[in-house]
Amino acid sequence: MTIACAGIGVGTGVAIGNACMLNRGPVCVAPSWVAATAIETEIERFESAVRTAALQLQGVREQIPPDTPAEISEFIDTHLLMLQDKALSGRPIQMIRAEGTSAEWALQQHRDALVRIFEDIEDSYLRMRRDDLDHVVNRILGILLEQHQSQFEELRHQIVLAEDLTPADIIMMKKYDVAGFATDYGGPMSHTAILARSLGIPAVVGARAASRCLQHGEPLVLDASTGIVLADCDEDVLAHFAARQAADASRTAALRRRGVQPAITKDGELIQLLANIELVEDVETARVNGAQGIGLYRTEFLYMNRDRPPSEEEHFDVYRAVLEGMQGQPVTIRTLDLGADKQPGTATTSAAACNPALGLRAIRLCLKEPELFYPQIRAILRASAFGRTRIMLPMLTNVWEIEQAVRLIRQAMQHLEADGIAYDPQIPIGGMIEVPAAALSARAFATRLDFMSLGTNDLVQYTLAIDRVDDEVNYLYDPVHPAVLRLIHEVIAAGIAADIPVSMCGEMAGDGRFVPLLLGMGLREFSMQPAALLDVHQQIRKLDVNCLTETVHRAMNNLETIDPTSLLEELDRAH
Repeated sequence: MTIACAGIGVGTGVAIGNACMLNRGPVCVAPSWVAATAIETEIERFESAVRTAALQLQGVREQIPPDTPAEISEFIDTHLLMLQDKALSGRPIQMIRAEGTSAEWALQQHRDALVRIFEDIEDSYLRMRRDDLDHVVNRILGILLEQHQSQFEELRHQIVLAEDLTPADIIMMKKYDVAGFATDYGGPMSHTAILARSLGIPAVVGARAASRCLQHGEPLVLDASTGIVLADCDEDVLAHFAARQAADASRTAALRRRGVQPAITKDGELIQLLANIELVEDVETARVNGAQGIGLYRTEFLYMNRDRPPSEEEHFDVYRAVLEGMQGQPVTIRTLDLGADKQPGTATTSAAACNPALGLRAIRLCLKEPELFYPQIRAILRASAFGRTRIMLPMLTNVWEIEQAVRLIRQAMQHLEADGIAYDPQIPIGGMIEVPAAALSARAFATRLDFMSLGTNDLVQYTLAIDRVDDEVNYLYDPVHPAVLRLIHEVIAAGIAADIPVSMCGEMAGDGRFVPLLLGMGLREFSMQPAALLDVHQQIRKLDVNCLTETVHRAMNNLETIDPTSLLEELDRAH
């Protein structure tokens, strides 16, 4: 047995299968031209390839399963928008018509010209957009060259090796029952890792030599819990890992049967386990896995792939369906969190907004464009007559943002009363705490909100000044950095002092490594991907909150001197 490569394990599963190299490198194109009489035919061939690429991506998007984070569908939506953008398709058509170049060569030259522009701008967000450009161009070129035949049927039960993968690749792998995958690049919070975790595909990312050191067709074992890929395994080793697979499947079935029981700790503390969803179809998965409500309903998908924002009635119909599907359990609806790169047709965007993570997004956009915000608010209020509903405002930074948003909500209530339309006048209004400024202002926020929810994905990256999907710096993404722990602790303490609920809806909430720490800090509401509910539920029933609280209290008083890893290990041993 040989440890062939090691990286960052995603999930806890085991994959056994033959290695299969997936080539996602650039498509090679040679200079070529067409006869003058064939120019219009060549233009139609190019336009047909663009349409086919869009249809392929639409098909992939429709196969995105329940409990998949919103950013995955947004990634595919970005590629669809690029395919619709004349900035990508217009210039190649001009070159075909003016110079008689082939469709492939015209597109390749245009792609190279755009890349040179990106290379002149030192900005990590634009570098990511360059990757998007490569993905889209390679898809069109593959269709033009008739190289884009699906490889995925051949990958069934195989372990895929690649430099990197797109969300579209991973979704197709799930459809065709790929055993697992290993990539050279990627971090624990990359799109690749988030989607693999959501889909339950065993994976290892950031294994720098995976696609170079392993041989196509050789038998492999991939252990996602340790982040290693094994080659040259004898029969005993293979039997060991096959037994682990069987045990994991049996355990999941048993946990699902127990999932309907309350999540009560050993010392009798009731913990609320909620689900993060983005589609009506996700409700059933959340309920089957024992969710006691929806802690985060992302509404961005309603705005995607359309020329105009959804109507009030469209909002209302979807929200009512979610509430009725949850059968009386609470549903927290987050108002739209669109950003500078994901705008509906009526929204305005600053040309200077190069980084949407820091730009006009979420509550900032809603307050700037109230005509976008108001129909959604009315729809949420109307839906609140059909179930326990909470409104959550994303990316709050200042107290005045809360005040302005609440003013608009109260105005909508008055209009509904005047129209004789039912709604819950006591609907709770809460806020996402995902910006360090908001965490530091949590005590002021707590006096103006009915609840708070920690969005740790953004809170960690904003606090540590790193882009969590950038391979060059994602090693710095650390949820237990002392600064991050101080902010989380401050928000929880602020909620306790104001006697309002505090939940957590970031990836950290569904990660078993951090559950004891968060319980010890005082967190009593966890919201996570439905797939994580069963494991966290089982873990909580083994923990003693009083013991954890004492350990965490000592640690918080000595954060500068403790080793966070040692703290997590101590808390793990505490039960």
